Amino acid sequence: MQFNSLTIKNALFLLVAGTMLALGACEKDPVYEKTRLFRPVLNEDLRAEGNAIIVNMGKIKEAVSYTLEISRDTFANIDYTFDSDTNYVVVNNAVLNGESLLWNTLYQVRVTAHAANPVYDSKVSDLGSVRTERFPSILNIPGPDDVIDVAARVTWQVAGAAVTKIKTFTTTDLQLANPLAEFDVDATGQANGEFIVTGLQPQTGYQIAIYSGALLRGWETYVTLEQGVDPSDPNVIDLSADEDPDAVKTAVATATDGQLILLKKGVQYNLPTDPLDKSITIRGAYGFGSKKATLFTTGNWNIADGANISYVRFIDVELLGEDIGGDYVFNPNNSNETIINELTFDNCVISTFRGIIRIRSKVFLKKYNINNSIVHHIGGYGILTTDTDGAGNAAADDLAFTNSTFSKINSFLTSRQNAQSILIDACTISELAAPDGIVFRWRGADGVLSNVLNGITITNTVWGHAWDEGMTGNLAVRGIYDGLEATSFNIVNTYATSDFAFTPGSEIPGFPALTYGGTAGALWVDPYDGLDFNFKDSGFAGKFDTGDPRWRTKL
Repeated sequence: MQFNSLTIKNALFLLVAGTMLALGACEKDPVYEKTRLFRPVLNEDLRAEGNAIIVNMGKIKEAVSYTLEISRDTFANIDYTFDSDTNYVVVNNAVLNGESLLWNTLYQVRVTAHAANPVYDSKVSDLGSVRTERFPSILNIPGPDDVIDVAARVTWQVAGAAVTKIKTFTTTDLQLANPLAEFDVDATGQANGEFIVTGLQPQTGYQIAIYSGALLRGWETYVTLEQGVDPSDPNVIDLSADEDPDAVKTAVATATDGQLILLKKGVQYNLPTDPLDKSITIRGAYGFGSKKATLFTTGNWNIADGANISYVRFIDVELLGEDIGGDYVFNPNNSNETIINELTFDNCVISTFRGIIRIRSKVFLKKYNINNSIVHHIGGYGILTTDTDGAGNAAADDLAFTNSTFSKINSFLTSRQNAQSILIDACTISELAAPDGIVFRWRGADGVLSNVLNGITITNTVWGHAWDEGMTGNLAVRGIYDGLEATSFNIVNTYATSDFAFTPGSEIPGFPALTYGGTAGALWVDPYDGLDFNFKDSGFAGKFDTGDPRWRTKL
């Protein structure tokens, strides 16, 4: 009897396949060890509606409930703890046993997801911070011009019932239960929506509330300034009641070394022209309103030949030129060694100059500080120019530009000598250097007088494109035009907008540390006409910690 070979092959195949299936059936499915739940994450950023907080978390399939904790001091203390069986939670009086969150208050939220077996609960997840909305109010939000050291200007929209009373409270009296002082608002104040609260202490926070009869109409926090200058101090020349345009010239001429000249807020004075030979501070007096005391010039101030001046300080004033092509704050050119140990501009506005300080021949500037200031519309001599060739001539040593805004400036820093250090920290910089204009130019003898010996540091700063005055469409700058061959750069947490560019071959090493994906116009509210550098793009990663602090987003 013969067998078909195909039949035998089929039988063998079925036998093998069956054996494999039988063996496979004996194997157990893999069992994975059960682990704790993942930490909860947000579907959307925390947000507030009124004085309630919306917490929208991603749903965790195995979670049976969530525990939420609410704090105002990053969980040094916990204000509220409660459970929710949903991943979308509205934190209001319904879940807080009848209590409500405070208005206009920064809260932190953290969450733990719970499994059926507590062994597998998630670890605590910090979801971040959110500020509740402001109490619906006719009270205007106070600005920096609404406080001085011992008083506050309170303003409101005149609407509805008249505001008849104002009360002050400590910042810790969250229920506004124990007033420090009460003020009756007179008919003029009621009509104008403005009242000056007096009797405050310097550098102190207050809650100030307005009332119509017994009805609370709103409240805000006011923080007074540091103690102001005492006009009766013998070291003070008090011009705070003097509106003579030449009063500053006269005061400087008669001042002794180290005196302070106090100017009236809102008044324009002429900048002196006689060469300065003494240390001097020129400071604006406190007062309400946005207009600073102004020092105006159609030329410049000079430094006396051979002088050795400890400091020249401008505090809380505006310095204004007439001609961006010809005026300076200082423009000394001296044949004998002349030393300015410190030049400081603090809380100033500086504009419409060809340059702020240009030094030549034997003039030496040791420390140069611009802090908490706004500088705009400056011409080709920029923030600083040292303008004489050769060793032993004009030089600037240590430069620090901090917490300030620089905009619409033809060129930035130029020197023909070595400097010691440059610090740019927490600054907003927009339209700095004309197209193909200069940021850094160290044009002294190569390798000898052409460096910043202790390096250039740029930190926590936001930087936009060139000043395209001619509307050419060229937005590039020459980062390094001359020198700096052996200068180190330390650039940290510093952004440039997407329309920033270097002219080829002029790049600053390591700049920028970070790039913002949008244009300057997308980043800032009104960088071109209004000089408003508040962040328009709420998604900008550096909105909390970069740029001039006055423009940063506040939690």
